[in-house]
Amino acid sequence: MSAMTLPMTPGAAFGQPPDARRQLVLVTGISGSGKSVALHALEDAGFFCVDNLPPELLPQFMALDQARSQQRLAVAVDVRTVGSLPAVLPLLQQLRDEGVVVRPIFLDASTDALVRRFSETRRPHPLSQRGHLGRLPEPQSEGHHALIEAIELERELLAELREVSTVLDTSQLRPAQLRLWLRELVQASGHRLTLVFESFAYKHGVPLDADLVFDVRVLPNPYYEAPLRALTGRDAAVIGFLQTHAEVGEMIDQIEAFVARWLPNFEADHRSYLTVAIGCTGGQHRSVYVTETLARRFTHHSVSLVRHRELDER
Repeated sequence: MSAMTLPMTPGAAFGQPPDARRQLVLVTGISGSGKSVALHALEDAGFFCVDNLPPELLPQFMALDQARSQQRLAVAVDVRTVGSLPAVLPLLQQLRDEGVVVRPIFLDASTDALVRRFSETRRPHPLSQRGHLGRLPEPQSEGHHALIEAIELERELLAELREVSTVLDTSQLRPAQLRLWLRELVQASGHRLTLVFESFAYKHGVPLDADLVFDVRVLPNPYYEAPLRALTGRDAAVIGFLQTHAEVGEMIDQIEAFVARWLPNFEADHRSYLTVAIGCTGGQHRSVYVTETLARRFTHHSVSLVRHRELDER
């Protein structure tokens, strides 16, 4: 166990009363994807946080903090406890059976972004220094090649945990963005299913955390109208331009109908979050407008969060 933080008043940073039930946020993900930033954000939000807790100790940890009346807990688990990872999912189910609200959050990033981060910090990857389970080459594979091998092995080892978690793609996120997005997820986590509508630019890649992806690049592009070029899909002039084109409204209607049709199935699958990503070329006009419009249309179905990957970065 590498670090333990002191508790703050639960819910203070969010301005919300704490949930009456015990809550556990399990933070995991690929090394270099921002777990330390996430854990600090949860600490600021009033969670009692522990970094790199061996999974086998989760039940004892929860029992200890119940005795201390700690209701909001966050634990970071990573590949350094690789031998214990198969036990994580049964332990999470055991805690749910005991009435604990469990929120697994998996931080991910593209391999290029991870390689760049490790190069900048000059820190070794946790799996790069040893032949983990006999599956990584020893010193003959070094440097850049060995780092990529370690990242890919880590993805394989954590794949099952990723499958049952809410995924956040941090490839292009600044730490402030990650803290904001994580805070929004935790704020909405008391609801049955949270819809996340996210705009993005295809030129920067499809978000890794997307469950459904819709391409709106076929719609008329305000970028080619000089007065609209510097504006965004939240500005009245761009909204007016897009609303004059019938195909824009038709596509939004069809996306709405598709999501509404399958939303009950996602809920029946016990999903906590569903991320709907809307992409255009630059992530500034069309995808932003469509994302905002869809989020408003689904406010009566469930809680809807809005993210604009490219705009939020500014």
